[in-house]
Amino acid sequence: MSVPTQAGGGVPVLILREGSSRTRGREAQHSNIMAARIIAETVKSALGPKGMDKMLVDSFGDVTITSDGRTILDEMDIQHPAAKMMVEVAKTQDNEAGDGTTTAVVISGELLNKAEELIGKNVHPTIIIDGYKKASEKALEVLEKIAIPVDLSSQEHLKKTAMTSMASKLVAEHRGYLADLAVKAILQVAKKENGKYKADVDDVKVEKKPGESLTDTKLIQGIVLDKEIVHSGMPKRVENAKIALLDCPLEIEKTEFDAKINIESPEQMDAFLKQEETMLREMVNKITAAGANVVLCQKGIDDMAQHFLARKGTLAVRRIKKSDMEKLAKATGGKIITNLDDINPADLGYASLVEERKIGDDKMTFVEGCKHPHAVTILIRGGTERIVDEAERSIHDALCVVRDLVEEPKVLAGGGAPEIEVSRALKKYAETLPGREQLAVKSFAEALEAVPITLTENAGLDPIDILSELRAKHEKGEKWAGIEVHSGKVQDMTGAGVFEPLAVKKQIIKSATEAASMILKIDDVIAAGKMKAPPTPPGGAPGGMGPGAGVY
Repeated sequence: MSVPTQAGGGVPVLILREGSSRTRGREAQHSNIMAARIIAETVKSALGPKGMDKMLVDSFGDVTITSDGRTILDEMDIQHPAAKMMVEVAKTQDNEAGDGTTTAVVISGELLNKAEELIGKNVHPTIIIDGYKKASEKALEVLEKIAIPVDLSSQEHLKKTAMTSMASKLVAEHRGYLADLAVKAILQVAKKENGKYKADVDDVKVEKKPGESLTDTKLIQGIVLDKEIVHSGMPKRVENAKIALLDCPLEIEKTEFDAKINIESPEQMDAFLKQEETMLREMVNKITAAGANVVLCQKGIDDMAQHFLARKGTLAVRRIKKSDMEKLAKATGGKIITNLDDINPADLGYASLVEERKIGDDKMTFVEGCKHPHAVTILIRGGTERIVDEAERSIHDALCVVRDLVEEPKVLAGGGAPEIEVSRALKKYAETLPGREQLAVKSFAEALEAVPITLTENAGLDPIDILSELRAKHEKGEKWAGIEVHSGKVQDMTGAGVFEPLAVKKQIIKSATEAASMILKIDDVIAAGKMKAPPTPPGGAPGGMGPGAGVY
């Protein structure tokens, strides 16, 4: 970019490096909004129970089939910086609430669409952003007010909410069965602190193996390890297992520094080897003396140590992931031991059964029947790898919504009902505002209607008829009137059993508003020039290689 100076006959002053590009003002805003809207359009058709799936093929040819908003955006190789912000929206939504990623992106796109219309009418982006901020605060208030409190002693709402989150996925026909597993898993790992429940989705390990069918998916009161038992001479099944969880190798450590040992006779050599054997035998004796009959080790186990453990009838598994060790400690109630000298019977964990089983082509070790496990496993089975992968994503969403409900026991009905109710409240609120902010709040209200409109379009229904019917019913005070896409009719969504956690809806409003505001605030895009590859020297590459043979 060059700027002519007054003196010196207009010699250009270069400010940006050659090859850089700059767009500013309306043009920059238009291109950013356009990019973000295209992303929203891409995921739009995946929304709701009648949404379509996307097939994504990466550069290695691996195929992913999904309708999960975050997965779709993660797998797409997105170049445009404003479009990347929409991917961030989906990530934030997924990390905070675990569900509602598609909805968050659709609403962000619609907010930008409405904002562009206002910019066309000469409303300044700052005024739109302020209006959006006020509208989002009001929307959160309305959601809090209309939310239905849930009694956690009955699992009915938890199960219906989990089923709603899975209704739009490939696994929808088995959602009742899978939702049941998700609810049981989260209630098992939830802890009560100061009268409130806390649950961590990470305490539910999700292990997947293709084979059998989705209905063979099981909840295991303990942990499943994708590892086999280290030695063929060890028992494959141990009941009433006393488990030693080791974070130290059952191997003789090699010295870090160079050391030399002078051995001058065969006897010394023999004594040296015997000493190694004695040390390993002592390690094993310490473990068995504490009463352990199962050893689960994060590090390696020497062949000789395996032999001694097998002789004692002890089952052992090695090289277990750190995250799995932490879950094992929570499930069995054992302590992770880092020094064998400190091992005592009180540190051992308990499981009623530790067993190696063949699942599909692989052997897996099951640690199950723990008394009060604070970590459990869901083992997913399914006909093909694609189905198992999508089932894993669906169960993750279900676990997250149950977690959200356990931590904040309030729900809203689905089917676009809360969006229409909030939209109605915002239109009334807009009338109390002065000047142009009123326009921004009205635009926000209209943008929320994108959710029921998209649900309707994806079900192949007429959005204009449905929307006018929804508005009419909400005006009459039917606040849970929404679109039930299977029957294609507007009805009370609480009767249809379609529920979503309040936490998910609140996060959708926050994420979408922040993303739209951030993109609207940009009025200048300065992009650095692309790096060029160094040119090939004339006459081929150095060393007489053919042209293009040099590696840069």
